[in-house]
Amino acid sequence: MNKQLVNFIVKKYLRFDKKNPFISISAILAFVGVAIGVMVLILSMAIMNGTAKEFEKKLFTMNYPLTIYSKFNNAIDKSLLDELQIKYPNLKFSPYISSQVIAQSGEDMNGGMIFGVIPNKEASINDIYKKALGNLKLSKYDIITGAGISSKLFLNPGVKTTLYFTSLNPTGFSMIPKMKRFTFQNSFKSGLNAYDQAYMYTSIEALQTLLKKPKDTYDGIHIYSDNAFDDIKKLREDLKDTGAGVLGWWQQNGNFFAAMKMEKTALFIVLMLIILVASLNIISSLLMTVMSRRKEIALLLSMGASNKEIKSIFLRVGTIIGFSGILTGIALGFFGYWILDTFDIVSLPADVYGTSKLPLDLALSDFISIVIGAIIIVLVSSYYPASKATKIDVIDVLRNE
Repeated sequence: MNKQLVNFIVKKYLRFDKKNPFISISAILAFVGVAIGVMVLILSMAIMNGTAKEFEKKLFTMNYPLTIYSKFNNAIDKSLLDELQIKYPNLKFSPYISSQVIAQSGEDMNGGMIFGVIPNKEASINDIYKKALGNLKLSKYDIITGAGISSKLFLNPGVKTTLYFTSLNPTGFSMIPKMKRFTFQNSFKSGLNAYDQAYMYTSIEALQTLLKKPKDTYDGIHIYSDNAFDDIKKLREDLKDTGAGVLGWWQQNGNFFAAMKMEKTALFIVLMLIILVASLNIISSLLMTVMSRRKEIALLLSMGASNKEIKSIFLRVGTIIGFSGILTGIALGFFGYWILDTFDIVSLPADVYGTSKLPLDLALSDFISIVIGAIIIVLVSSYYPASKATKIDVIDVLRNE
């Protein structure tokens, strides 16, 4: 049987069958189901990736790619900082001192975390702080707070607020918390409510004085790195005898990103089942075609057509339906991606998700997985009916039909 005849039969079987409309309707449903499944998978994976990267970006701002911490008191000092800056010129370092505090303005109070930093160094690795700092020349006891704190305490630039520290001052027969009045200068908005309602920044000298820390000693060093996974290994080796350790952002937020990854995997499997269900229509459509064309198949076999050629006819019919659905789904998926990315159709609460715009980012690996998975399902769905077409008893069919 030549290729022209095979192509003719394939085209014939792909046309709408008026005598058996359910066969064609089943094929159309299979096409639509595969297309919708691929489209939904593309958009879902793009949203999941975009959401994860948006949170990662926000967490980077306040948690930093790498953080050097002290295993015991006064383990991190200026000499260690200078040594690391010389050895790692590609990294950006910002030393800090931190403490829990309660901020009070009038009768309103708000608990949080205060960081004593060197303004220019912190601004080089923290875009949120840099934007809030602007052109301000901060004095020793000036503070910059999250927008949630300034809003709750009704703070305006130049207003004084009292900070109560967790360390205590002995006074006669009692102990009272250390307190100091700071001057509010500006606020920042990170996009994450947890940080905006808890974080404050002041000068490193202020906390060294109030917490009685030796000059040029720090609680830790925040580090910006473009390749944190490799740099953390080098830093661990250099810090092993210094009394300091180093943590990566993924260690500080490991459970969160592990949960997101598991959720993404589960969503991928569930949505792939949509394509699997749609492919059942390919099986039913081809099986019905085989049953309705038994006489034609028997005639072709009796005229010398091989089982391989008969199988190829139905395999091609199934793959054309399935692959057309995959290609249409890819086109619809990218069109939907463009629509959602270009127009503000979906608006999110920024205080919950960190952004008001729906974040989208389709990874190449996810796209390839979607396409390969869909192709495998379509091929398997097409193969079974195609193999059944070769099991026809030619003599029995020709005698009875």
